[in-house]
Amino acid sequence: MGVMKEVPRVKKITLSVLAVDDEVAYLETVAATLRESGHTVETAVDGVEAINKLQTSLFDVAILDINMPRVSGTEVLEFIQQRQVSMDVIMATAVDDIRVAVQCMRMGAYDYITKPFSGDQLDAVIKRITEKRRLLLENSALKAALSRFELNETLIGQSKNFTDVLNLASKAAPSDSPVLIEGPSGSGKELIAQFVHRNSSRRNNQFLVINCASIPESLLESELFGHEKGAFTGAVGTKQGLVEIVEGGTLFLDEIGEISLALQPKLLRWLQTGEFRRVGGNRTLRSDVRVISATNKVLEEEVRSGRFREDLFYRVNVITLTLPALKDRKEDIPLLVEHFIRKKSPAGRSLSIDQRALDLMQVYDWPGNVRELENVIERALILCYGDRIREGDIALPGLGKTRRSQRSSDTDSSEILGQARPLKDIEKSHIEGVLNLVHWNKRTAAKILGISLKTIYNKIHFHQIKETG
Repeated sequence: MGVMKEVPRVKKITLSVLAVDDEVAYLETVAATLRESGHTVETAVDGVEAINKLQTSLFDVAILDINMPRVSGTEVLEFIQQRQVSMDVIMATAVDDIRVAVQCMRMGAYDYITKPFSGDQLDAVIKRITEKRRLLLENSALKAALSRFELNETLIGQSKNFTDVLNLASKAAPSDSPVLIEGPSGSGKELIAQFVHRNSSRRNNQFLVINCASIPESLLESELFGHEKGAFTGAVGTKQGLVEIVEGGTLFLDEIGEISLALQPKLLRWLQTGEFRRVGGNRTLRSDVRVISATNKVLEEEVRSGRFREDLFYRVNVITLTLPALKDRKEDIPLLVEHFIRKKSPAGRSLSIDQRALDLMQVYDWPGNVRELENVIERALILCYGDRIREGDIALPGLGKTRRSQRSSDTDSSEILGQARPLKDIEKSHIEGVLNLVHWNKRTAAKILGISLKTIYNKIHFHQIKETG
């Protein structure tokens, strides 16, 4: 694993500003000053127009005159706070209204500036905001870099079918194309999605996850696209959906195959155009988000059965990554076991695993995949004595009967030890018990016994050991 490179400083930040004032000439002067500094500016001549623009566009900063007809700057500030939008608000006020401006700051405004103010005064406040945002972005970039550094330790595997997926994911990451990750439950689909995001141009922005199977159908649309106040019972205020919150970042739709047919056309429209409407709203909004989807279903079969739209299927799987089940990459089990032992071991303890326990895990099919393996190791670490996980500490469904038979065989063997019995009887009992333990996988049994594959075949023939069951 290489050393993490220094995180580059964020380049110059330009802001999207909404300037609101009922004095048109003054408003034009403010807008011109901001544009000269490289920022983009929209204007509104009263609070009503400002609220209309806030409902259709996203801004970094709002400059609000406090005293305006119809709807005041304070009321616009309240509207912004209710929407919980990440926006810095500057209140513009006359000297007599400083007390009101201070109250606005308690409500969540970033700062206030007294009128009339010069271009230099306005620039000073804007520069403080850009510096704050630059520091936040650099902090986010540092966290993302650290996350990528840590993530290299969680994507464990050297098998060809696993590394092939990682190589394809690396090629897909820099683009903005939708990615579909297929694979059984517990195989690590979310980790691969994080890997794609953290190696993309959106790495410094948010990565949000929504499990489409865990949210009721009636609420999923609201979670994705948001809702307006009064859209349904319990909608006491306007709520942004995830497609707004994750603007510029990546949205991971886990279990996309569970989305209802009623919601699929709305999701398709957003994926095609970037446009959407909140539940109960009639305004068309836009957002720029990369979508990574995952499913443990075969979506082609869902399309053929009519449970998933064909056009949506082709939209989400521009690039498809298919994760192998753990049973198809068993050569990675020792690496994964070592990783989980390090991850789960109590502080100050250095734990390891017995070869027989590791061999036992190599013959199991792991229907729960990597997640099941992690749980088995965590349980074994709790139950084991000393500093070593042994065969008896490993609990695997379906192997209990075999292991009980093995314990019975061991007991039989121990009862004849030291008695006047031929050595070959003891050897036969032991070899037969090991073969039963590993479901007659002769190669694994040979490893456990410490003999060659040829020798175990000879022993089976010599002792006339028969496979039972």
